[in-house]
Amino acid sequence: MYAISLHAFGAPENLQYEEVPDPAPGEDQVRIAVQASGVHLIDTTLRSGIQMGPLPLPDLPAIPGREVAGFVDGVGPGVDDEWTGRRVVAHLGPASAGYAELAVAPVSALHEVPDHVDFDVAVAMVGTGRTAVGILDVAALTGDDVVLVTAAAGGLGTLFLQAARNAIGADVAVDYREPGWADRVREALGDREVSVVLDGVGGEAGRAAMALLGVAGRHILFGWSAGQPTEITTADLMGRGLTVTAIGPRLLPNLRELATRALDEAAAGHLVPVVQHFPLERAADAHAALEARATYGKVVLVPAGVRNS
Repeated sequence: MYAISLHAFGAPENLQYEEVPDPAPGEDQVRIAVQASGVHLIDTTLRSGIQMGPLPLPDLPAIPGREVAGFVDGVGPGVDDEWTGRRVVAHLGPASAGYAELAVAPVSALHEVPDHVDFDVAVAMVGTGRTAVGILDVAALTGDDVVLVTAAAGGLGTLFLQAARNAIGADVAVDYREPGWADRVREALGDREVSVVLDGVGGEAGRAAMALLGVAGRHILFGWSAGQPTEITTADLMGRGLTVTAIGPRLLPNLRELATRALDEAAAGHLVPVVQHFPLERAADAHAALEARATYGKVVLVPAGVRNS
């Protein structure tokens, strides 16, 4: 099979498209003929050799990628043959090896994919979607909320917009990389104040977003793509009675339940991810674009010859 291999930590160009041996499913495992592989921002940091969060750096050489969808094309010992041919999606956890034409997953990690749900949608929801559902549970948005989403064009951000407005799009859109963006938000809101911030950027953008919160506002922290978490002091909380919630590991005990709910939301058409496709052989380009903030929605790799339906 062909896969993306990483032989040395470093730049996106270190991701090499090459032929490698086909994997074989072991005890209680299946092999998936991959139709879509998810790309996550943390994949880019691990490729660089930088550990952020709980995932350790992989032993090299390695095949990155932790989210795959496709057809079961083989089963290992202890797995019912009835799985063969089924449409499935799986989050591979720390084991990775999803940037490939074939991937191995434990049968316990599988979710069946309905015929009307495309594989790229499924692979987006099994990881990014489950995180979005968990964050939205904590945020508990209401019709009275004014919601500010940092990185609103990304995989999580586009799902948050759907949840907040029951549609793709936003009432006010600004580029947080431009000076004075927070002032433009204040002007656009008039006499209304932000009541909820969904913050996955951190750093200066996160601080500026928090400054827009009104009295009793809620700031939900779930990442720091800027490289540093949003700095928060006791004075920030006391001055306006803010509530700050850091998501972190609180989602870990419920990951499978959250993934099931996310996939159900997509199947019902309630939350449908925006997806940007790259051919599998262009994984390096996908990483470079993601790091340059030049992507939209969930980035998905598609092997050669796959139609993704």
